[in-house]
Amino acid sequence: MKKSLFSLAALLMAGFAANAQEVKFEEYDLSNGMHVILHQDNTAPVVTTSVMYHVGAKDEKPDRTGMAHFFEHLLFEGTENIARGEWFKIVTSNGGSNNANTTDDRTYYFEVFPSNSLELGLWMESERLMHPIINQIGVDTQNEVVKEEKRLRVDNSPYGKFIENVKLNMFKKHPYKGTTIGKMAHLDAASLEEFQAFNKKFYVPNNAVLVVAGDIDVASTKKMIEDYFGPIPRGEDIVRNFPKEDDITQTIKAKAYDSNIQIPAIMAAYRTPAMTERDAYVLDMLSSYLSDGKTSKLYKKMVDEKKMALQVGAFSQSQEDYGTYILFALPLGDNSLDNLLAGIDEELVKAQNTLMSDRDYQKLQNKFENDFVNSNSSVSGIANSLARYYMLYDDVNLINNEINIYRSITREEIQAAAKKYLNPNQRLVLEYLPEVKEEK
Repeated sequence: MKKSLFSLAALLMAGFAANAQEVKFEEYDLSNGMHVILHQDNTAPVVTTSVMYHVGAKDEKPDRTGMAHFFEHLLFEGTENIARGEWFKIVTSNGGSNNANTTDDRTYYFEVFPSNSLELGLWMESERLMHPIINQIGVDTQNEVVKEEKRLRVDNSPYGKFIENVKLNMFKKHPYKGTTIGKMAHLDAASLEEFQAFNKKFYVPNNAVLVVAGDIDVASTKKMIEDYFGPIPRGEDIVRNFPKEDDITQTIKAKAYDSNIQIPAIMAAYRTPAMTERDAYVLDMLSSYLSDGKTSKLYKKMVDEKKMALQVGAFSQSQEDYGTYILFALPLGDNSLDNLLAGIDEELVKAQNTLMSDRDYQKLQNKFENDFVNSNSSVSGIANSLARYYMLYDDVNLINNEINIYRSITREEIQAAAKKYLNPNQRLVLEYLPEVKEEK
C-alpha cells in the first residue's frame, strides 16, 4: 500500500511539473550594450524592475576586497535627481519594496511596484546607473553600515566564518579565496577616487541586464526603456582572465577557530565544476540525496541511528568559475571529529559503490520538480531567474528547460560523480574549533 501511495504521489508531482506554465519572454540589446529581457504577466497588477550587474567579489583587487558588496549599499545613497536618504521613501510611498544582494559573481538590484509605477521603477534604476552620487559622506555612512553587517552576520555569528575558512584553504590562485563581504581594513584604506573608479568600470550598461517582469504593455515598456536607459553611454569592455587552480591531489588539512561556538565541527570540502557544467547539476542531486532533510542518508545514519552527530549536512555551492561541495557535522556527546569524518566517508563510499534505490531516485526527482515549479511561482522570482540565467549561464531558456537536465540525470551518473569528485585525496578537511581565550 505504501509503495502504491508513493507511486501515486510521484505521478501527480511529475504531472504537476510537466504542466507548469511556460515562462514566455522577449530579449534584445540596446545600442549601448545593455541586455533587456521582458516578461509579460497580466494576471496581477504588479511589476518587478531589476538590474543585474556582472560584478562580484571576484572582480576586486586583492587589497581592496569588499568593494562589490559595498556598492550594493552605496548605490542607494542617492543620485543627481534623488536626494540623499530619499530612495527608500520614494519606493515605500508608492506602494513598493526593493532590495539588493551580492555574490562573488554578480550584484542584483530590484524593485517591486504596483504596475502603474513601472515608469518610476525604470527611472530609479536608470538614475542608479547614470547619475549616482559617490561622495565621501556616502562612503563614510555606508562604511559603518557594512561594518555592522559584518559584525552581525560574520564576526559575532556562531559558525559565521566557516565558509570563509573553507574558501581560504580551497582556493590558492582564483579570487574565490576571498569573501563577499571583504575585509574592513581594505574598505577603510580605499580612497574616494577608488570607489568612483570601481563604479565607472563595472556599473556600465554593457555589463548589465535589465529585466522587467509582470503586468506590462510591451510596446510602451520598450519606449520607456529606450527613453531612460538608451542615452546612457557604453562603458569600456571588461576583460576577465582569472588564474586557474591546480588540481587537489592530496588531502589539505587545516584548522580554524571561532570564539562564538562551544561545539566543534568537522568539514570536508571538494572543489567541483562551474555551475554551467552538467556535473554541477549531478552534484546538486547527490547533495540532496545525502543530506536534504531528516530522511537523507547522512542524517538517518549519524543523527537518528548512531546518535553520533548533533547535526550533519552537505551542500553544493555552484559558482560561475568553480563550485565547492561541502559536507559538515557537529558531534553529539563524546564523539570525536575523526569518528564523524569516518561516518561521512562511509556514506560516500556507499554512494560511490552502490546505486541508489529507485525509491530514493524518485524522491530526488520529485524534490527538484517541486523546486523548479516554486522558483517560477512569483513575478519577482521569475525576474531573478531570467537575469541569472542570462548573466551566469548565457542561456535564458533555462528558465523553462533546466528541469530537463535534472530529469535526464541517471542513478549511474550520480554514482559516477561521487567516484569522480568525492575522494579523500581531492579534499580539504577542516576542523572548526572553539577559540579558547587565555586568562590574563
